[in-house]
Amino acid sequence: MNNSLIHAFFVGRAVAETLNEQLEDALTNALSELGKFDAEQRERLRQFTETVMERAEREAETAVRGRTTTAIVPVGSIDLQVTIDELRAEIARLRAELQTYRNSSV
Repeated sequence: MNNSLIHAFFVGRAVAETLNEQLEDALTNALSELGKFDAEQRERLRQFTETVMERAEREAETAVRGRTTTAIVPVGSIDLQVTIDELRAEIARLRAELQTYRNSSV
C-alpha cells in the first residue's frame, strides 16, 4: 500500500508537470501568434496609409497640373474659338429672327 501511494504521488506529480509544460507551451505559442498578428496588422496599416497618401499626392498633382494646363492654354485655342464663333452665329440668327418678328407685328 505504501508503494502504491508513493507511485500515485509521483504519477500525479508527473501529470501536473506535463500539463504545466503543455499549458506553458500553448500560452507561449498563443502570445507569439498574437505578437505576429499584431506586427502584421501594423505593417498592413502602414502600407495602407502609405498607399492612401501616395494616391492622394498623385491626385493632387494631377489636379494642379490640370489647373496649370488650363491656365497655359491660349485663349485663341481652336476649341474655344469654335465655341465662341458658334455662339456669335447663334446670337446673330436670334437677332435676325427677333427683327423679323418685330417687323411682322408692326
